[in-house]
Amino acid sequence: MAPGSGMGVFTGKTAVVTGASSGIGRAVALRLGEAGAHVFAAGRRAEALASTVEAVAGAGGVATVVAADLRDPGAAQGLVDRAMADTGRLDVMVNNAGVSFGGRLADGDPQAWREMLEVNVLALAAGSQAAVRAMRACGAEGHIVNVSSSATRLVAPGFYGATKTAVNAITASLRQELEDDTIRVVTVTPGRTATNLARHQPDRLRSLTASLGEDIGPPSDGLFPPEALDRAAAAAGQVLASADDVARAVLFAITQPIELSISEITVQPARWLAVPA
Repeated sequence: MAPGSGMGVFTGKTAVVTGASSGIGRAVALRLGEAGAHVFAAGRRAEALASTVEAVAGAGGVATVVAADLRDPGAAQGLVDRAMADTGRLDVMVNNAGVSFGGRLADGDPQAWREMLEVNVLALAAGSQAAVRAMRACGAEGHIVNVSSSATRLVAPGFYGATKTAVNAITASLRQELEDDTIRVVTVTPGRTATNLARHQPDRLRSLTASLGEDIGPPSDGLFPPEALDRAAAAAGQVLASADDVARAVLFAITQPIELSISEITVQPARWLAVPA
């Protein structure tokens, strides 16, 4: 982490971050921990979450692992309940967890569509609702951050893009509903990042970084380790954003005065480059 990146501004405050085991969620958890928040890092894989907690501790922060499957209708409420029970408050809710399955709609898998809806849309809506109730209960000047995707801006976004379009609609509605509350709601929209490319097109990420002189190696069990993604983002320079680029945007949005609404931030690389097939 870079010096002076918000250190201490969240001391005594509590944050929940979903999808915190890797990528953007992990980077957000690190930034919030470094800034003093007690971070409840949520995800399906307890082992990977433990790595995030260790990294937060290494940055001088405090984090708690909460293993949860957000496909469970009550899981998002359970995350918020755990944070409230342990700390008595909730100040930041980052709904970052998401899944994506490719394929054409004409021959797609309805079960995959269901999982995308459950995680990308329903869990986000439930997490936002639970956060509002908790923030009101403890009188927080709170922030809810919902992570969308630049896929919503494609001509044919596919089913994944459709779920993220729903995220945008939910977030806009909630933002308007909370105008008179001390709770602000922001949409963060990542463009092409090393993390997302690794998740959706790992072979293309390897091809791109290899063309730029960096071999990040093959993924393990379908996942690249955080250090490999950091090398990919560094090698790609202005053509790929990093997970930490997105995390810094989140920190910017949630450190603004409560009288100000940062409604949406788009984070994308400075220039476009076709990714080798």
